[in-house]
Amino acid sequence: MSFPYRFKDDALAALALTHRSVGKPNNERLEFLGDALLGAFVAEMLYAAHPKASEGELSRLRAQLVNGDALAVIARELELGDGLKLGPGELKSGGFRRDSILADAFEATLAAVFLDGGLDACRKVVRELFAERIATLHRSSKDAKTRLQEWLQGKGCGLPHYELVATHGEDHAKTFDVRCTVTEPAAASAEASAPSRRHAEQDAAEQVLAQLVALAH
Repeated sequence: MSFPYRFKDDALAALALTHRSVGKPNNERLEFLGDALLGAFVAEMLYAAHPKASEGELSRLRAQLVNGDALAVIARELELGDGLKLGPGELKSGGFRRDSILADAFEATLAAVFLDGGLDACRKVVRELFAERIATLHRSSKDAKTRLQEWLQGKGCGLPHYELVATHGEDHAKTFDVRCTVTEPAAASAEASAPSRRHAEQDAAEQVLAQLVALAH
């Protein structure tokens, strides 16, 4: 699949695929901007597609679409890895295949579209890439932890393990980093950060469930 936008500024497009291992300039600032744009546009699409969904349900649906694993899949479909610029260390370790690097490059590329062609151009790209995914997205009133537990129990597997990795910030504005891990039917883990431990656990569970479903297919 080719990227659904033609850049006017080729240097900007190249910067979006330049990993920090190369040095500066790199795509970190673009990735920050792209993350915000992607979250807003996907939220807009979900809001329109599910008029009766609650805030919590919309958040869970967005987490199924906007996470490192899901974005890396899209990056591979667009063959962004072929254009990545990596430092020698990342090249040796196969960084062009790493989910986190691919996901960041995808978000950075969306930001580059925004800077190159404007808000409507970026929205159009996101809509083209996510419309079918949103149309076929599994909607459930059950939260991610419950769905993950039921999926595992349905296959006769043990329960997931949740671990508080770290906390950041002042008491009134803490951020919780949580890891969710399962060992069967396949090893899978994911980390998530959120303003509450419960929300972080839900986000991490959503990512692990997405990994397991993908592996099962």
